[in-house]
Amino acid sequence: MSRPVDPRIIALVAELADQARVASRRLALLSRAEKDAALLQLADALERATPQVVAANAEDLERGRAAGLPEGLQDRLRLDADRVSSVAQALRDVAALPDPVGEVVRGSTLANGLQLRQVRVPMGIVGMIYEARPNVTVDAAGLALKSGNAVLLRGGSAAASTNRALVTAMRSSLAAQHLPQEAITLLEEGGRDAARALMTARGRVDLVIPRGGAELIATVVSESTVPVIETGVGVCHVYVDRAADLDKAARIALNSKVSRPSVCNAAESLLVHQDVAADFLPTMLADLAAAGVRLHVSPEVTDYAKAAGAAYDIAQERDFGTEWLALEMSVAVVGSIDEAMERIRRFGSGHTEAIVTEDRGAARRFTAEVDAAAVMVNASTRFTDGAEFGFGAEIGISTQKLHARGPMALPELTTTKWVVEGDGQVR
Repeated sequence: MSRPVDPRIIALVAELADQARVASRRLALLSRAEKDAALLQLADALERATPQVVAANAEDLERGRAAGLPEGLQDRLRLDADRVSSVAQALRDVAALPDPVGEVVRGSTLANGLQLRQVRVPMGIVGMIYEARPNVTVDAAGLALKSGNAVLLRGGSAAASTNRALVTAMRSSLAAQHLPQEAITLLEEGGRDAARALMTARGRVDLVIPRGGAELIATVVSESTVPVIETGVGVCHVYVDRAADLDKAARIALNSKVSRPSVCNAAESLLVHQDVAADFLPTMLADLAAAGVRLHVSPEVTDYAKAAGAAYDIAQERDFGTEWLALEMSVAVVGSIDEAMERIRRFGSGHTEAIVTEDRGAARRFTAEVDAAAVMVNASTRFTDGAEFGFGAEIGISTQKLHARGPMALPELTTTKWVVEGDGQVR
């Protein structure tokens, strides 16, 4: 049983949530033009603060290296000038998107003359609990503001200095625009107690979204009394079908694994149909080895791995369900598309699955039968991303099935209310 949360931290989070509630009511009344102007000002403020943000990030990276933070997590944590510019641009991209607030989802006029409209409205207060991903700090703040919500941020201690610098710049910009600073609040005190206080602030916080590793997500899902949108881990597969264009398959598999191995949409497992294994695996494994990928292979792949000069070991069963978040990958040969889909059902996490094939029937089966938030046909798993989907930025990638699934952006940060207009009707 978890130890009790420090009452002082519970009171602090409650106070900050109450302040955020007041701010959220102000945000809910802003027009699209006002919110877009605010986002553009936030982006400019972040770029002006680049020296301070990069210096703060260097402090976090130095602490992380000293503490043995894995290289994959260091990559997620790292913010240089180009990455700061990218997160600022994400705010501009969000500003350019349609405002979901006020959108009429459906409506009708009843026989008695009552006019019904179901319209999108802000959630209110969104709590974010996440690890060493400072870009989440900015993405969450921007998406929350555009959708009329206040946000409470509990980032991981590994990114404490960076998050503080980012939030300081954004809150200063809000104040300069005469908007409530409490629209963006960073929970700096309390460590894990602050996270637990946030996820149990039912009635004060409307929604909690966790982003991070499996342990963090499982803890939030199991312990939260506030409604949660689960952003699951990414055990993503690339299946090379018997009817695949092998050159296309090699490009897709390599990009899916090595373009940025530390993120959740990177491929963690490669499945190859036995009919093309002899033609595909020698070159593919050599390419992966050249990129520095360590392979965890099923027995029938060992000769190919050895010939390719790859670093490899014989995979244990658990390896096929592991989210490596690094230059590591499991590889297996399968006898059919059915076996590939069975392995995906068994080991996948419901995030992103890809098939490479020129057989339209196989593609249709794969998209119909594979249960995942995103299913790719002849495309890299790395495209499962809010920005790539044209959403500007994302608050996370949901692997659950209620309310939101896949990359979540502005519409997923709204709920709806029914507006009923009459002329004296009574029931």
